[in-house]
Amino acid sequence: MPPFDFVPPEMPANTAALRQEVRHFLHTELAGMPAEYRAQTWVGFSPEFSRKLGARGWIGMVWPTQHGGQGRSTLERYIVNEELLAAGAPVGAHWIADRQSGALLLRYGSAAAIERFLPRMAAGELYFCIGMSEPAAGSDLAAIKTHATRVNGGWCVNGSKLWTTNAHKAHMMIALVRTTHAATDRHAGLSQFIIDLSSPGVTTRAITDQVGQQHFGEIFLSDVFVPDELLLGQEGEGWQQVNAELSLERSGPERYLSSYRLLEELVRAAGPAPSEQLVQLVGNLTAELWTLRQLSLSVAGQLSRGEDATLEAAIVKDLGACFEQSLPPTVQAALSDEITPERLAPLSRVLKYLLNASPAFSLRGGTREILRGIIARRLGLR
Repeated sequence: MPPFDFVPPEMPANTAALRQEVRHFLHTELAGMPAEYRAQTWVGFSPEFSRKLGARGWIGMVWPTQHGGQGRSTLERYIVNEELLAAGAPVGAHWIADRQSGALLLRYGSAAAIERFLPRMAAGELYFCIGMSEPAAGSDLAAIKTHATRVNGGWCVNGSKLWTTNAHKAHMMIALVRTTHAATDRHAGLSQFIIDLSSPGVTTRAITDQVGQQHFGEIFLSDVFVPDELLLGQEGEGWQQVNAELSLERSGPERYLSSYRLLEELVRAAGPAPSEQLVQLVGNLTAELWTLRQLSLSVAGQLSRGEDATLEAAIVKDLGACFEQSLPPTVQAALSDEITPERLAPLSRVLKYLLNASPAFSLRGGTREILRGIIARRLGLR
């Protein structure tokens, strides 16, 4: 038997009804949104839209009702997010809080932190970011240098974080920092803290990407005080905690739907009588997309059962990034004179955006080299 499990779960009985409810909502809310804006998917940032989702109970769906959630299943949440991403909804404001920060708080957070943050996160009013990567560390999290020392009533944190999504827009950051230095084990002595980004000593700076947008940035921490109740989990167990967090980050539908708008626009531009070349291309791309979806769904099923999906999540993320990055140049190469200028215009705008944005898809959530190292170790190949 292979050392991984990709058995798709049985979907909830209300799947079809839930999809239709979400689609009806999106048909109204996203009416008139240009295709190139929809192509931004989960980096599109709209506080107003996030509040509307929160009002419908579609943020923090799996969280307990006493903390602002709905107590619904992981697979119901998957359905809602799949529809949001396929439609190109601007979910970036609340995305990280909903995907992983809330789950970490529920598992490792103090009662005070849970009560303080989760209801506002579920309402779409409080945004989180992830403080992992650093200037000299990249995807090697064990090489981070941001550190915390004990002070009266809490901790004093110094260091910096880089490539942090929504660094300049988020309210809070869950940061991985070093609290002790081990001589032999780089993974020991790491801890996670919830840092209020409005605290004295915090400086954020947005970074403009090659698309001309500012989706991520740098965060500098200079003698930032963090109270004891905002230590997440146990001191020194940050490495184990962050690996559990990355399973949530790496396996969702956002890992194969980032370029999905391009496929929809290609089908629309091809019209009712496409060439055999376009028929074959769309068929091949759809088959690959469906396979990725089944893999991703199986990981969602594992996570819903509380199983360790580190290996499977890394595989999904790597394969998904390959698909997302290959789609724009593949479509570009297939364009021909058979597509009329009227139908070609929206497709061209989406293609232009994704040709510039897609190189980053294999960086966020762990580089391809890091992911393949994880896969190799889990398979006993290194």
